[in-house]
Amino acid sequence: MSLSTNKMFYVSWEAFHRATKELAHQLLGKNYTAIVAVSRGGLVPAAILARELNIRVVDSICVASYEHDKQGSLRILKDASIEDSEQLLVVDDLVDTGETAKALREHFPKACFVTVYAKPQGKPLVDHYITDIEQDTWIQLPWDMELAYSKPLADK
Repeated sequence: MSLSTNKMFYVSWEAFHRATKELAHQLLGKNYTAIVAVSRGGLVPAAILARELNIRVVDSICVASYEHDKQGSLRILKDASIEDSEQLLVVDDLVDTGETAKALREHFPKACFVTVYAKPQGKPLVDHYITDIEQDTWIQLPWDMELAYSKPLADK
């Protein structure tokens, strides 16, 4: 997937927070005791889920699968120190092609894998998600954007 696509899905901070809280509602009462955030995209939803589910043990696994706008091979840059269990939540912002999710499923086979957004190729690999996104759509998340002045249409 490349930024050259014409389909873009813009997400505000409010929309992202609202969707992540909706994900927390799906997970209530399931007795999760720890979270592994998939860095970098999973860091923000992991913090929200940790608060909403009252989970105090949070770690990260640092993976690289994208270089700017191009997908490459997956590399684990830093592993999490939390052991795999049924009480572990692995959290990412989105599942795209599923390559990262496949690797994380192998790494944490007992854990519950959740994302806020899911594209068709990766959707079968997550246990819970909130929003379906078309495969050929690039998601612009709030931490990747800045607010900027926009000229009125009459001035363009």
